[in-house]
Amino acid sequence: MTRLRGFMWLTAGLVVAVLAGFVAFTTLSHASGAPATQQAATGAQVAVVVTTHAVPIRAVLKAEDVAVKEVPVATVPEGAVRTVDAVVGQITLVELYAGEVILPQRLLKPNVTAADGRTALSMVEDQVLMGIPAQDILSRVDLLKPGDHVDILFSLNFPEIRGLQSGDKNKQGSSENSDKDEQTTFHVLQNVTIAEIVNTEPISDKAASVVANRPSNGNAGANAPQAIMLTLSPQDSLVLKYAMDKGGVLDLVLRAPGVDRTFDTHPVDIDYLISRYNIPIGPGQ
Repeated sequence: MTRLRGFMWLTAGLVVAVLAGFVAFTTLSHASGAPATQQAATGAQVAVVVTTHAVPIRAVLKAEDVAVKEVPVATVPEGAVRTVDAVVGQITLVELYAGEVILPQRLLKPNVTAADGRTALSMVEDQVLMGIPAQDILSRVDLLKPGDHVDILFSLNFPEIRGLQSGDKNKQGSSENSDKDEQTTFHVLQNVTIAEIVNTEPISDKAASVVANRPSNGNAGANAPQAIMLTLSPQDSLVLKYAMDKGGVLDLVLRAPGVDRTFDTHPVDIDYLISRYNIPIGPGQ
Protein backbone atom coordinates (compact mmCIF):
# COMPACT_ATOMS: atom_id res chain seq x y z
CA MET A 1 0.00 0.00 0.00
CA THR A 2 2.83 2.37 0.85
CA ARG A 3 4.54 1.45 -2.40
CA LEU A 4 1.35 2.16 -4.40
CA ARG A 5 0.89 5.51 -2.70
CA GLY A 6 4.47 6.48 -3.53
CA PHE A 7 3.98 5.49 -7.13
CA MET A 8 0.87 7.66 -7.38
CA TRP A 9 2.71 10.64 -5.93
CA LEU A 10 5.54 10.08 -8.43
CA THR A 11 3.10 9.94 -11.31
CA ALA A 12 1.35 13.12 -10.17
CA GLY A 13 4.70 14.89 -9.88
CA LEU A 14 5.64 13.87 -13.40
CA VAL A 15 2.32 15.13 -14.75
CA VAL A 16 2.76 18.45 -12.98
CA ALA A 17 6.32 18.77 -14.29
CA VAL A 18 5.19 18.06 -17.84
CA LEU A 19 2.41 20.63 -17.58
CA ALA A 20 4.81 23.20 -16.12
CA GLY A 21 7.27 22.56 -18.93
CA PHE A 22 4.53 22.93 -21.55
CA VAL A 23 3.37 26.22 -20.05
CA ALA A 24 6.93 27.54 -19.91
CA PHE A 25 7.59 26.52 -23.51
CA THR A 26 4.39 28.19 -24.73
CA THR A 27 5.17 31.37 -22.84
CA LEU A 28 8.70 31.57 -24.23
CA SER A 29 7.47 30.87 -27.75
CA HIS A 30 4.95 33.71 -27.57
CA ALA A 31 7.55 36.06 -26.10
CA SER A 32 10.14 35.34 -28.80
CA GLY A 33 7.59 35.27 -31.62
CA ALA A 34 5.85 38.58 -30.80
CA PRO A 35 8.44 40.85 -32.50
CA ALA A 36 8.49 38.64 -35.59
CA THR A 37 4.70 38.60 -35.72
CA GLN A 38 4.55 42.38 -35.29
CA GLN A 39 7.17 42.88 -37.99
CA ALA A 40 5.30 40.58 -40.32
CA ALA A 41 2.12 42.57 -39.71
CA THR A 42 3.67 46.01 -40.21
CA GLY A 43 6.47 45.10 -42.64
CA ALA A 44 9.96 46.52 -42.88
CA GLN A 45 9.91 50.24 -43.65
CA VAL A 46 11.49 51.86 -46.70
CA ALA A 47 11.70 55.52 -47.80
CA VAL A 48 9.90 56.34 -51.07
CA VAL A 49 8.65 59.49 -52.78
CA VAL A 50 4.88 60.09 -52.61
CA THR A 51 2.63 62.92 -53.75
CA THR A 52 1.48 65.43 -51.14
CA HIS A 53 -1.75 66.14 -53.03
CA ALA A 54 -3.52 65.21 -56.26
CA VAL A 55 -1.49 66.16 -59.35
CA PRO A 56 -3.16 66.50 -62.77
CA ILE A 57 -1.91 64.94 -65.97
CA ARG A 58 0.85 66.82 -67.86
CA ALA A 59 1.81 68.87 -64.81
CA VAL A 60 5.41 69.75 -64.00
CA LEU A 61 6.25 68.35 -60.57
CA LYS A 62 7.52 70.87 -58.01
CA ALA A 63 9.21 70.28 -54.65
CA GLU A 64 5.97 71.01 -52.78
CA ASP A 65 4.13 68.36 -54.80
CA VAL A 66 6.14 65.46 -53.37
CA ALA A 67 7.68 64.22 -50.13
CA VAL A 68 9.69 61.27 -48.80
CA LYS A 69 7.68 58.88 -46.64
CA GLU A 70 8.46 55.65 -44.78
CA VAL A 71 6.07 52.91 -45.90
CA PRO A 72 6.00 49.08 -45.51
CA VAL A 73 8.15 47.27 -48.05
CA ALA A 74 5.25 44.97 -48.91
CA THR A 75 3.21 47.93 -50.22
CA VAL A 76 5.94 49.49 -52.38
CA PRO A 77 5.71 48.83 -56.16
CA GLU A 78 8.87 47.70 -57.91
CA GLY A 79 11.01 50.60 -59.13
CA ALA A 80 9.49 53.23 -56.84
CA VAL A 81 11.38 56.54 -56.78
CA ARG A 82 13.43 57.06 -53.59
CA THR A 83 14.59 60.71 -53.79
CA VAL A 84 12.73 63.99 -54.38
CA ASP A 85 15.45 65.32 -56.70
CA ALA A 86 14.76 62.46 -59.10
CA VAL A 87 11.22 63.70 -59.84
CA VAL A 88 11.21 67.49 -59.44
CA GLY A 89 10.90 69.12 -62.86
CA GLN A 90 9.50 66.06 -64.56
CA ILE A 91 6.09 65.95 -66.21
CA THR A 92 3.26 63.62 -65.22
CA LEU A 93 1.96 61.29 -67.93
CA VAL A 94 -1.07 60.28 -65.83
CA GLU A 95 -3.11 61.82 -63.03
CA LEU A 96 -1.52 61.16 -59.62
CA TYR A 97 -3.56 60.82 -56.44
CA ALA A 98 -2.65 62.20 -53.02
CA GLY A 99 -0.23 59.88 -51.20
CA GLU A 100 0.51 57.84 -54.34
CA VAL A 101 3.96 56.23 -54.57
CA ILE A 102 5.68 57.70 -57.63
CA LEU A 103 6.93 55.37 -60.35
CA PRO A 104 9.39 56.56 -63.02
CA GLN A 105 7.26 55.23 -65.89
CA ARG A 106 4.52 57.71 -64.93
CA LEU A 107 6.83 60.68 -65.52
CA LEU A 108 8.52 62.28 -68.50
CA LYS A 109 11.81 64.12 -68.25
CA PRO A 110 11.74 67.38 -70.21
CA ASN A 111 14.52 68.22 -72.62
CA VAL A 112 13.31 71.62 -73.82
CA THR A 113 14.13 74.84 -71.98
CA ALA A 114 12.66 78.19 -72.92
CA ALA A 115 14.64 81.45 -72.91
CA ASP A 116 13.25 82.41 -69.50
CA GLY A 117 14.66 79.22 -67.95
CA ARG A 118 11.33 77.43 -67.52
CA THR A 119 11.27 73.80 -68.54
CA ALA A 120 8.87 72.72 -71.25
CA LEU A 121 7.37 69.50 -72.48
CA SER A 122 9.73 66.96 -73.94
CA MET A 123 10.21 66.67 -77.68
CA VAL A 124 10.98 63.42 -79.41
CA GLU A 125 13.76 63.22 -82.00
CA ASP A 126 11.50 63.80 -85.01
CA GLN A 127 9.89 66.98 -83.64
CA VAL A 128 10.81 70.65 -83.78
CA LEU A 129 9.91 73.58 -81.53
CA MET A 130 7.94 76.34 -83.30
CA GLY A 131 6.66 79.64 -81.97
CA ILE A 132 3.44 81.35 -83.03
CA PRO A 133 2.11 84.76 -81.91
CA ALA A 134 -0.25 84.58 -78.92
CA GLN A 135 -3.04 86.44 -80.70
CA ASP A 136 -5.96 84.04 -80.23
CA ILE A 137 -8.51 84.61 -77.46
CA LEU A 138 -7.53 81.63 -75.27
CA SER A 139 -3.92 82.80 -75.21
CA ARG A 140 -4.73 86.43 -74.52
CA VAL A 141 -6.97 85.63 -71.54
CA ASP A 142 -4.25 83.39 -70.14
CA LEU A 143 -6.25 80.14 -70.14
CA LEU A 144 -3.56 78.02 -71.75
CA LYS A 145 -0.59 76.46 -69.99
CA PRO A 146 2.43 74.32 -70.96
CA GLY A 147 1.43 70.73 -71.53
CA ASP A 148 -2.04 71.51 -72.86
CA HIS A 149 -3.15 69.81 -76.06
CA VAL A 150 -4.83 72.09 -78.59
CA ASP A 151 -6.24 72.04 -82.10
CA ILE A 152 -5.28 74.81 -84.52
CA LEU A 153 -8.04 76.36 -86.60
CA PHE A 154 -7.45 78.62 -89.61
CA SER A 155 -9.61 80.80 -91.79
CA LEU A 156 -8.10 81.39 -95.24
CA ASN A 157 -9.35 82.87 -98.48
CA PHE A 158 -9.29 80.50 -101.45
CA PRO A 159 -10.23 81.16 -105.09
CA GLU A 160 -13.96 80.57 -105.52
CA ILE A 161 -14.42 77.59 -107.85
CA ARG A 162 -18.00 76.38 -108.23
CA GLY A 163 -18.85 72.82 -109.09
CA LEU A 164 -16.13 71.04 -107.12
CA GLN A 165 -18.50 69.62 -104.50
CA SER A 166 -21.26 68.80 -106.97
CA GLY A 167 -18.96 66.66 -109.12
CA ASP A 168 -19.70 68.64 -112.27
CA LYS A 169 -16.61 67.89 -114.37
CA ASN A 170 -17.42 70.68 -116.82
CA LYS A 171 -17.26 73.36 -114.11
CA GLN A 172 -14.50 72.30 -111.74
CA GLY A 173 -11.15 73.90 -112.23
CA SER A 174 -12.50 76.68 -114.38
CA SER A 175 -10.09 79.61 -114.20
CA GLU A 176 -12.86 82.02 -115.26
CA ASN A 177 -14.60 81.37 -111.94
CA SER A 178 -11.46 81.93 -109.83
CA ASP A 179 -11.38 85.74 -109.82
CA LYS A 180 -13.14 85.98 -106.45
CA ASP A 181 -11.91 84.65 -103.11
CA GLU A 182 -14.04 82.74 -100.65
CA GLN A 183 -13.23 82.21 -96.97
CA THR A 184 -12.88 78.66 -95.67
CA THR A 185 -12.34 77.67 -92.02
CA PHE A 186 -10.75 74.33 -91.23
CA HIS A 187 -8.63 72.28 -88.82
CA VAL A 188 -5.08 72.82 -89.99
CA LEU A 189 -3.54 70.67 -87.17
CA GLN A 190 -4.96 68.54 -84.38
CA ASN A 191 -3.69 67.42 -80.97
CA VAL A 192 -0.71 69.78 -80.83
CA THR A 193 1.23 70.05 -77.56
CA ILE A 194 2.00 73.45 -76.04
CA ALA A 195 5.63 73.31 -74.92
CA GLU A 196 5.88 76.77 -73.38
CA ILE A 197 4.15 80.13 -73.14
CA VAL A 198 6.44 83.15 -73.30
CA ASN A 199 5.42 86.34 -71.47
CA THR A 200 7.50 89.40 -72.21
CA GLU A 201 5.33 92.50 -72.57
CA PRO A 202 3.16 94.15 -69.90
CA ILE A 203 -0.53 94.20 -70.73
CA SER A 204 -2.46 97.44 -70.35
CA ASP A 205 -5.76 97.87 -68.56
CA LYS A 206 -7.44 98.70 -71.85
CA ALA A 207 -6.06 95.64 -73.63
CA ALA A 208 -7.02 93.38 -70.74
CA SER A 209 -10.55 94.76 -70.81
CA VAL A 210 -10.97 94.29 -74.55
CA VAL A 211 -9.45 90.82 -74.69
CA ALA A 212 -11.25 89.44 -71.66
CA ASN A 213 -14.51 91.14 -72.75
CA ARG A 214 -15.10 92.43 -69.26
CA PRO A 215 -14.15 95.54 -67.24
CA SER A 216 -10.53 95.81 -66.19
CA ASN A 217 -9.83 94.23 -62.81
CA GLY A 218 -6.45 95.69 -62.05
CA ASN A 219 -4.29 93.51 -64.30
CA ALA A 220 -2.13 96.42 -65.40
CA GLY A 221 1.51 95.43 -65.47
CA ALA A 222 0.76 91.72 -65.67
CA ASN A 223 2.72 89.89 -68.34
CA ALA A 224 0.68 89.27 -71.46
CA PRO A 225 1.45 86.06 -73.38
CA GLN A 226 3.47 87.00 -76.45
CA ALA A 227 4.25 83.64 -78.01
CA ILE A 228 3.04 80.05 -77.86
CA MET A 229 5.76 77.43 -78.32
CA LEU A 230 4.55 74.23 -80.00
CA THR A 231 6.15 70.83 -80.56
CA LEU A 232 5.46 69.72 -84.14
CA SER A 233 6.70 67.42 -86.84
CA PRO A 234 8.85 69.27 -89.42
CA GLN A 235 6.14 68.89 -92.09
CA ASP A 236 3.42 70.22 -89.80
CA SER A 237 5.61 73.22 -88.99
CA LEU A 238 5.76 74.03 -92.72
CA VAL A 239 1.98 73.72 -93.05
CA LEU A 240 1.48 76.08 -90.12
CA LYS A 241 4.00 78.59 -91.43
CA TYR A 242 2.36 78.61 -94.87
CA ALA A 243 -1.08 79.25 -93.38
CA MET A 244 0.27 82.13 -91.28
CA ASP A 245 2.27 83.60 -94.17
CA LYS A 246 -0.88 83.61 -96.31
CA GLY A 247 -2.47 85.89 -93.74
CA GLY A 248 -4.94 83.42 -92.34
CA VAL A 249 -6.76 84.03 -89.06
CA LEU A 250 -5.56 81.57 -86.40
CA ASP A 251 -7.40 80.30 -83.34
CA LEU A 252 -6.56 77.64 -80.76
CA VAL A 253 -9.15 75.38 -79.17
CA LEU A 254 -8.32 73.48 -75.97
CA ARG A 255 -8.83 69.72 -75.71
CA ALA A 256 -10.06 67.95 -72.59
CA PRO A 257 -7.25 66.32 -70.57
CA GLY A 258 -6.24 62.94 -71.96
CA VAL A 259 -8.16 63.27 -75.25
CA ASP A 260 -5.69 62.46 -78.04
CA ARG A 261 -7.92 61.11 -80.81
CA THR A 262 -8.41 62.78 -84.18
CA PHE A 263 -11.72 64.59 -84.59
CA ASP A 264 -13.70 64.09 -87.80
CA THR A 265 -14.43 67.60 -89.06
CA HIS A 266 -15.29 69.21 -92.40
CA PRO A 267 -14.03 72.55 -93.71
CA VAL A 268 -16.65 75.27 -93.42
CA ASP A 269 -17.36 77.79 -96.17
CA ILE A 270 -20.47 79.65 -97.34
CA ASP A 271 -21.71 76.65 -99.33
CA TYR A 272 -21.39 74.41 -96.26
CA LEU A 273 -23.42 76.84 -94.15
CA ILE A 274 -26.11 77.19 -96.83
CA SER A 275 -26.41 73.42 -97.10
CA ARG A 276 -26.32 72.68 -93.36
CA TYR A 277 -28.86 75.30 -92.33
CA ASN A 278 -31.01 75.18 -95.49
CA ILE A 279 -30.53 78.88 -96.02
CA PRO A 280 -32.66 80.12 -98.94
CA ILE A 281 -30.76 81.91 -101.69
CA GLY A 282 -31.90 83.46 -104.92
CA PRO A 283 -35.21 85.02 -105.90
CA GLY A 284 -38.34 83.38 -104.55
CA GLN A 285 -36.48 81.02 -102.21
